[in-house]
Amino acid sequence: MDSTSRSRRTFLTTTALAAAAASAPARAWATPSGPRGKAYRLKLGLASYSARKLTLDQTLELCRDVDIAYINIKDFHMPRTDSLETNAATRKKIEGAGLKIMGGGTITLKNEPAQIRSAFEYARAGGFPLIVAAPEPAALDAIEAAIKEFDIKVGIHNHGPEDKFFPAPQDAYKLLKGRDPRFGLCMDIGHATRAGVDPVRAAVECRDRLLDVHVKDLKVKTDKDSQCEVGKGALDIPGLFRALLKIDYPGHVGLEYEINAEAPQVGIREWFSYMRGVLDSLS
Repeated sequence: MDSTSRSRRTFLTTTALAAAAASAPARAWATPSGPRGKAYRLKLGLASYSARKLTLDQTLELCRDVDIAYINIKDFHMPRTDSLETNAATRKKIEGAGLKIMGGGTITLKNEPAQIRSAFEYARAGGFPLIVAAPEPAALDAIEAAIKEFDIKVGIHNHGPEDKFFPAPQDAYKLLKGRDPRFGLCMDIGHATRAGVDPVRAAVECRDRLLDVHVKDLKVKTDKDSQCEVGKGALDIPGLFRALLKIDYPGHVGLEYEINAEAPQVGIREWFSYMRGVLDSLS
């Protein structure tokens, strides 16, 4: 049985569970140790780009309603144009709402020491343990120096065939050999697939550098615009989760929802129900 067939079979077996979760009343804030039990074997969270048309308050309310405990912050919700003091206050607001900040970005990093330093100062003020980055290859030495100074991790985000530097995770992985272990990858499984890479295999092959994962699904593996509900496309989500569990992946698994930007709440709730159902089905 191929990976797509396995994905569809697991989707069908978890449909009832997902539907029940989607219709359940909102609960109090989740915490990293519960109450979802087995689902917390992976840190399922939200890339806040998914809520890019919502205010920060609306995004926090969405996370409360969907019982989300982890978040990666995009600058829609913590503007880089704000002062560092304002960024720190926004951090306190997010954490006070019961969310654990797993990182921020994607942030473009040019081979400009002042720009790199500014990004790390922003990350420190915002409480980011990780910067999800789109760097220029020439900037890697300067970024590594900043990693050592600030003790903040950096995960290079792959952006598919359109990315002239890092279409697939392996394109970044090969340039990180011998570098600080805090310098790694943020694997976007949709973009990786469009670049001709199997995300399940990439998770295992790049396990020592895998710091963050962005989850989405595609009806057509080569079509950026064919994004669909997670579990209803061609990507092997159960296989990915199984691989992440096998390698004891400790990082964030962030849903990056790019459909229906004006009103993403229902779709995000459905996607989390499916992903939690998949995790609950894996023993």
